[in-house]
Amino acid sequence: MSAKTAPGPAPSLLGSISPGRKIKDKVVQGLVYLAFVIAMIPLVSVLWMVITRGVARLDMTFFTKSMNGVAGRDAGGGAYHAIIGTLEQVAISTVIAVPLAILTAIYLVEYGRDKRLARVISFFVDVMTGIPSIVAGLFILALWLLTFGFSFSGFAGSLALTILMLPTVVRATEEMLKLVPNDLREASYALGVPRWRTVCFVVLPTAFTGIVTGVMLAVARVMGETAPLLLTIFVTKAINNNPFEGPQGALPTFIWDQASDPNTNAIDRAWTGALTLIAIIMLLNLAARMITRRRKIASR
Repeated sequence: MSAKTAPGPAPSLLGSISPGRKIKDKVVQGLVYLAFVIAMIPLVSVLWMVITRGVARLDMTFFTKSMNGVAGRDAGGGAYHAIIGTLEQVAISTVIAVPLAILTAIYLVEYGRDKRLARVISFFVDVMTGIPSIVAGLFILALWLLTFGFSFSGFAGSLALTILMLPTVVRATEEMLKLVPNDLREASYALGVPRWRTVCFVVLPTAFTGIVTGVMLAVARVMGETAPLLLTIFVTKAINNNPFEGPQGALPTFIWDQASDPNTNAIDRAWTGALTLIAIIMLLNLAARMITRRRKIASR
């Protein structure tokens, strides 16, 4: 009786790859790394320039004083009025845009599949994605200010920013909802759970991380918009904590106003304002990531 020989190890797939394909793989991999480095050069250079030029004027006075009564050549002044205005305007636009966008995405994914209305809504969302920001400002100027007769205010600026936020959040939420496995929906339906409860307690929590990321991308986009704010909130150097009455400052308009002044002190304030804007966006993104990370830990 002959003994059976044990099967040897399976031949490695890597060993069967020809040298030419290995060389092509290395070349393509090198091109990818090179493209990444080239793409990072302008980003790093912009950040380096903003940081080096903005830190020189960065002090507590910049965060506690306004530009009321301060000329461009004067060394004092700050951006307190602009920081308050930006935070209030972006917060209002987020409160308005995020629920509308999430509800729209839920309809497109969960209720409106293969329906004509869903196709129409999706088409208009795509159109809104490519709308220039100044067009949103002109729309609010014509409708809210000229037709309805309201005055310049931070709320008018928030309405313009809402138009710019909506398509970004809708598309991000729609893609995240599509990534939720259908098995989760079917398991919920099999237990007799209604569709709306399945969406609220199964689908949305599963896609929560991606939705938050989409919201932060939209916030980062609108927080630096200048053109729609110039048409809706006007330009003021005084502190106005009420976004519903009177002109209100914002960091983008503050940077635009200071950068248009040829005096050195005004230019320095513009760079510091740009650095402040980048820092606020970075802090908001870090806060969003902390929230999503804690939610992941709590769900385990």
